[in-house]
Amino acid sequence: MSKVWFITGCSTGFGRELTKLAAEKGDFVVATLRKESQIAELEALNPEKIKGVLLDVTNNEQVKAGVKTAIEKFGRIDVLVNNAGYGSLGVIEEVPEEEVRRQFDVNVFGAIAMIREVMPHMRKQKSGYVLNITSIAGIQGFPGVGIYNGSKFALEGIGEALAAEVKHLGINVINVEPGPFRTDWAGRSATFIKTDIEDYKDSASKNVDSIEGNSGKQIGDPIRAVKAMYALTELENPPVHLPLGAPAYNRVRSKATSFLKEVDEFEHLGLPTDYTEEELAKMD
Repeated sequence: MSKVWFITGCSTGFGRELTKLAAEKGDFVVATLRKESQIAELEALNPEKIKGVLLDVTNNEQVKAGVKTAIEKFGRIDVLVNNAGYGSLGVIEEVPEEEVRRQFDVNVFGAIAMIREVMPHMRKQKSGYVLNITSIAGIQGFPGVGIYNGSKFALEGIGEALAAEVKHLGINVINVEPGPFRTDWAGRSATFIKTDIEDYKDSASKNVDSIEGNSGKQIGDPIRAVKAMYALTELENPPVHLPLGAPAYNRVRSKATSFLKEVDEFEHLGLPTDYTEEELAKMD
């Protein structure tokens, strides 16, 4: 049976490619865009399968209207893909407060707004998939990417908790964690805050320069990535986490190894902080 997809952030990158793939597979797609002028061009890729809607995830009225449009047109939403987002790069100390809030508004609160609006329909159906496009940056922090890290770490936690909340209802939630892919993420879609503090030149600034310089040269293939995302929705019991690409898998394994090593090394400080059994017995 054809699925109905609701995908945010479809002007470029993963969102656009996933929209095209799902439509080619015979599914229906409600694809969100932030510019009215982009709608006709996207729908023209597959007019019978793609419905473009004007939607900024930070605008609650547009979120409500977009979901309402999807339900009125197709009667259901089988897959929600929280793809809309961008990267804010710069030293934590130097990123302006308004930019920090914008980063979280888009990457975190926007995804929450979509989940809250779609989830009642999925609960009624007793089925559905939610794909949160997080990042390897939601697993490991990097210098110069701290604010973006924070937003993706938050979405990771929200996704894990939601997965546990709705699994028994027949709804699957997956955090998809791409490494570097050849999208516009590190190019025109990103926000770069210039590093002025000299102390950060060899840490944060160096890493941001490397990320920007590698834009368009990344090892990750977006077409292969969206094929993996699509495959998740064909699994009865998909994983809660799916890293994408070799760099992501390398980072996950490295983080897990170093994390466990650190836990073991400093267990003597952190473990003995509970009340003893004798102390608890006296309290009771």
